[in-house]
Amino acid sequence: MRRATADDIEELIRLASVMLAAMGHDPSPEGWRQAARDLVPIDFEAGTKAAFVVDHPDGDGRLIASAAGSITQWFPTVFNADGRYGYVQWVATDPEFRRRGHSRAVMVALLDWFRARGVALVDLRATTDAEILYRSLGFTDVDTPTLRLRVRDPNPSS
Repeated sequence: MRRATADDIEELIRLASVMLAAMGHDPSPEGWRQAARDLVPIDFEAGTKAAFVVDHPDGDGRLIASAAGSITQWFPTVFNADGRYGYVQWVATDPEFRRRGHSRAVMVALLDWFRARGVALVDLRATTDAEILYRSLGFTDVDTPTLRLRVRDPNPSS
């Protein structure tokens, strides 16, 4: 297990597609992939995003697991005085490598990254299959509903 670099972006996108499909989303639109290619390396450099990965045992540049996260500055609240929040994304393990602790390893590394930066609260969305892992790491239900308003087409070029 190691911290991802900008050189891992294509494999991170591939694993993100595995995760999106597992969540019932169509990962095929190119718009998000190109945005990831353009933005993620910059965010890695800026220190606002990080990903942790497990390399394929063949050592050929492929990855078998990943967990990515970002730190966002929100307004301070009584629940989070400095307003810094972590968000976990792109947690995926290739199907043939599941149930071997890879997702746990990359999640522990990502949570340690958040802790080292003083982030007090971390959110994520989970598939039913992954919920047991996240709960074992200390994630709990929140007491308010999550609502969303789409204000524009997320993939205008597709």
